[in-house]
Amino acid sequence: MALTKLRKEIDAAVQLPVFDLSREELVEEALANGEGVLAANGALRVVTGKRTGRSPKDKFFVDDAVTHDELCWENNLPCSKATFDRLYAKMLAYAADHKMYVTDVYAGADPRYRLPVHFVNELAWQQLFIRNLFISNEEVPADAEGFTVLCMPNVYADPEADGVHSEMFVIINLTEKVVLIGGGRYAGEMKKGIFTVMNYLLPKHGVFSMHCSANVGPKGDTALFFGLSGTGKTTLSADGTRALVGDDEHGWSKDGIFNIEGGCYAKCVHLSEYTEPQIFRAIRKNTVLENVILDENGDPDYDDIALTENTRAAYPLTYIDNALLPSVAGHPKNIIFLTADAFGVLPPVAKLSKEQAMYHYLSGYTSKVAGTEDGIVEPQATFSIGFGEPFLPLPPLTYAKMLGQRIEEYGTNVYLINTGWSAGPYGKGHRIRLQYTRRLVNAVLDGELDNAEWVEFPVFGFKIPAACPDVPSEILNPRNTWEDKAAYDEQLHKLAMLFGKNVTKFHGLITEEILSAGPKA
Repeated sequence: MALTKLRKEIDAAVQLPVFDLSREELVEEALANGEGVLAANGALRVVTGKRTGRSPKDKFFVDDAVTHDELCWENNLPCSKATFDRLYAKMLAYAADHKMYVTDVYAGADPRYRLPVHFVNELAWQQLFIRNLFISNEEVPADAEGFTVLCMPNVYADPEADGVHSEMFVIINLTEKVVLIGGGRYAGEMKKGIFTVMNYLLPKHGVFSMHCSANVGPKGDTALFFGLSGTGKTTLSADGTRALVGDDEHGWSKDGIFNIEGGCYAKCVHLSEYTEPQIFRAIRKNTVLENVILDENGDPDYDDIALTENTRAAYPLTYIDNALLPSVAGHPKNIIFLTADAFGVLPPVAKLSKEQAMYHYLSGYTSKVAGTEDGIVEPQATFSIGFGEPFLPLPPLTYAKMLGQRIEEYGTNVYLINTGWSAGPYGKGHRIRLQYTRRLVNAVLDGELDNAEWVEFPVFGFKIPAACPDVPSEILNPRNTWEDKAAYDEQLHKLAMLFGKNVTKFHGLITEEILSAGPKA
């Protein structure tokens, strides 16, 4: 193997490299540099400044002759090669006289599909983040051909001169195999940048790349949990009775699934040892805590959202007691699509046909509620293809077809689990109790509902169980929980119409069987 031309240029430009420090050494460097402080539990607490989450409008792909006809430009932003070249030159100039932390890691737990990634970081804590989130316990050959990520928060773009939208930028050059990240400190950009690259590469090798968590039961049955932020993906997959494969990104090959990462990036808002013991206990020495407020004793206050609701913890999989290592497993027996329906009309559990599964995968529905963004005063439907549209560079049907093929080939069951509202919409009803959701998930995964009586749910057409042990039967059909049945029916048809409006973009692209598997408003 040979290094790319740009990789050689980058190696030559970095004049003050610090190679392959351990986690403990990176913590020491970060403290010495004034990048963060130690929390009482031993975690390294850092603040990311203005950017406390991803910036989708600042993420671009270089539009060149190689990738122009491959990528889906309806949901990805193009930039010119000239824009990449200007920002690349800025970063090389900066790297020439600033200390840089350098390491090589893998993305992908299956050796046949893993990607070597060469990270060059300005900040020690961000390099610690990389060591926690990617597979860093195996030596990467010096000449391994992979991708290179340059992450320098103090290199800013000039929006007008550089042809971008702000001072912050994420530029993915698939042809040159380089990712540029500058102008912001939020570490999730590095994680999702490489996930986006893997979503481009893996399908070319016949691997279905997925934005989901995964775990395995005592009998070896694998389950996947797809869902957008706030739907319970991390919470529900962290189950003490099942081994955790990973909490966010996976590939599904002809031999089974594998984790793309080597760590977890868990949300911390309102975290407690009672509700999420595995995550709570993983926040310790060498964990990175992003934007979490510390009290006067240095203890994290997970309820304080003064900086952001998007507080995060980054730790290696080895910090989870029942993590499956290496993080590879068999073909999924069950897939769960998670949604947090704030309209209060979807059932807490439903079983989907293959066509319904593809329809709801392409829809990727959840909802925003008042307070999550300025100007939102009532529930708003959110649709994100594949439950991860910002990370899908190829046309969406590439991924949907792979899902359909696998459901058919391996006989995988697909369920929709609603972790949102019951007895009314957000503001009037209440969130479905976590104990009921967990019970329903366990009933699905343990096969307790296999022989249940399933009845058709109106408008949406999927099946719901008539009963489930330890769950009140009246909540299984949400209409029963509303006092005003007419208001429920109106909300149900309103949501159905929003689904229908969203899928109009797929008319002529997907089969009538899939289109007709959606709700009938």
